Formats: sequence, structure tokens, C-alpha cells
Amino acid sequence: MVIDSAALLRERGIQVTAQRLAVLRAVAVQPHVTADAVAEVVRTEIGAISLQSVYDALALLVSEGLIRRIQPSGSAALFEDRVGDNHHHLICRDCGRVVDVDCTAGAAPCLTPAEDSGYEIDEAEVAYWGRCPDCLGQSRAASSGDHPKRARSSQRRTPPSQSPTQQSTDGKSVPRSNNRRARRSSRG
Repeated sequence: MVIDSAALLRERGIQVTAQRLAVLRAVAVQPHVTADAVAEVVRTEIGAISLQSVYDALALLVSEGLIRRIQPSGSAALFEDRVGDNHHHLICRDCGRVVDVDCTAGAAPCLTPAEDSGYEIDEAEVAYWGRCPDCLGQSRAASSGDHPKRARSSQRRTPPSQSPTQQSTDGKSVPRSNNRRARRSSRG
């Protein structure tokens, strides 16, 4: 099903701009994408755009419910266009890959806390942590002695920088770990 992004923005009363349309397309093409990766995709599509403009567009689109922001522990915020359903995420501890998984319990919130402290709960965000099939296979191969070079790569690591259009073997995107502020502050 092809969705007219401009019509979608107009329906929500959002001014249609080339930047907002490009941000929507970037998130649609690569789910679980960082703001930095969105900026790279948008720059290749429309030319110059500031990172702040990308953040502003993402924030607006999240607030209007057109995209979803998730932030797994230890990761930059990730954005996806799968909204309006009750799904969760599988996250690889080794490479950082994030994939969607449907909720088996049903409608949101799919979990009920033992004590709600007076809150009206409307959503539960679930992240399943483990190792993806690729990292698990590399780890098993390294432990069997078949590939000595892979033994080092099976240790927990920061995901390598990737092209904003790189896809994993299952057709899902692999998030980039690209936190410029952290790198700047670590330099002193």
C-alpha cells in the first residue's frame, strides 16, 4: 500500500515541507534508524539540512504519531514508522541489531504491573535482549576453533558505523551507533 506522505501531513494539519517529507521517507526506508543516519539520507535526497532541522522534524512527527521513537538502553534514539500497533523489539547485545516482534498478549498495554500507583496505564514497552542469529553463529564458530579471527569479534562491541541504507540479512535495518556528543566530550 502506497501512502501519500504529503496528504498524511496535511490530514494532521502539518505544513508540508521538503525536509519533513524527506525525513518521513528516510524513516520508512530504514526502520530503527538514528537521527544522524536520517540526516545523511535526507542530505543525499534534498541537499543541505542541519542536524537540528532533522531533530525538529523527527520530534514533530513523533508528537503527531506518524513515527515512533524508541531508545534501547545504551543506544541513541531510534525511529521507525511502524505505529498504531502493539509491537515490541528484539535487540542484539553484540551488534545492536533491532527487529520488530509482534506482541503475543494482544492489545496495549499488554502487561499489567502488580501496583499501578494510581496511573492510568495505556502502553507497555518491551525490549527483548539477546544475540541475533548472525552473532550467535559467529560465537559458535569461534568457540569451535573454526575461525580464530572471529573470536575477538564475538565479544560485546559497539556496532560499526554503517551506511544509512545498509540492511541486515533479514531485510531489517541495522542501527548505527553514532553519538557525536559522546565522542566530542570524551576528547576533552
